[in-house]
Amino acid sequence: MNESNRQRKVAQIIQEDFAELFRKQAAESKQSFLVTVSDVKVTADLSIAKIYLSIFPQEFRQQIMKEIEANKSHYRNFIGQKMGKQVRIIPELNFYLDTSLDDVERIEKELKGEGDNPVL
Repeated sequence: MNESNRQRKVAQIIQEDFAELFRKQAAESKQSFLVTVSDVKVTADLSIAKIYLSIFPQEFRQQIMKEIEANKSHYRNFIGQKMGKQVRIIPELNFYLDTSLDDVERIEKELKGEGDNPVL
């Protein structure tokens, strides 16, 4: 199942706009954290966008994800203003925590023998 050019373009617009928005929000915050948009997947009919976020440091993850979920309608309105002239339907936004970097770090530790697995 390959993505169409249209899906890729819409996903790229969403990724760039949210990356800029989250960068500004982090800069204005009193706490120091980083939210990056690691990936965006858009359904074939462009009605749903799955947005994958990496949040550092880890202790802010739950709090920031709760805040993002609470402000979903605000974010959809934001993206609607940014891309309203380019698409007929503004996609529904679903945010997910991207833990792939954590997984890579854990695997590297395991391979070095620093994890739970003993080196044989």
